[in-house]
Amino acid sequence: MTIDYAAAEARRAELRRRYVLAHRPSSSARGLHHIALLSSDVERTIKFYQDLLEFPLTEIIENRDYKGSNHFFFDIGNGNLLAFFDFPGLDLGPYQEVLGGLHHIAISVDPATWERLRGKLEMAGVPHQIESGASIYFKDPDGARLELLADHLGEMYGSRVL
Repeated sequence: MTIDYAAAEARRAELRRRYVLAHRPSSSARGLHHIALLSSDVERTIKFYQDLLEFPLTEIIENRDYKGSNHFFFDIGNGNLLAFFDFPGLDLGPYQEVLGGLHHIAISVDPATWERLRGKLEMAGVPHQIESGASIYFKDPDGARLELLADHLGEMYGSRVL
């Protein structure tokens, strides 16, 4: 497949010109309540997110939609949660990227925390990739792709996006 990069940039510029408003109205949303992912092993997920990534577990309750299933939450800062479901008895397959599916979750951390967590990932033997000196990409135990980003919320590689 050949990509016409000049056409892609022209299309991006046209979309930006048409839809990025100079005087953007306030959003109708209050913020991200939670993102829900799947876990094949609740304790392994807790150890990965709480112990390795330092996201405190805030609660674990029964999933209202599937009796016997857990719904559990991690604090990812700024009033936002990362949530998980396990579905015992449902033979869910591994992660598969599909259109409309999740590509990755980017979580902002300060630069000192970024360095500390990079070291913890290395010590734990978690394969990862560093991009632009500010992003670490890796997968959780169930294959969900994560990014730890040393940029501030609302910034991306030195550009304001919010």
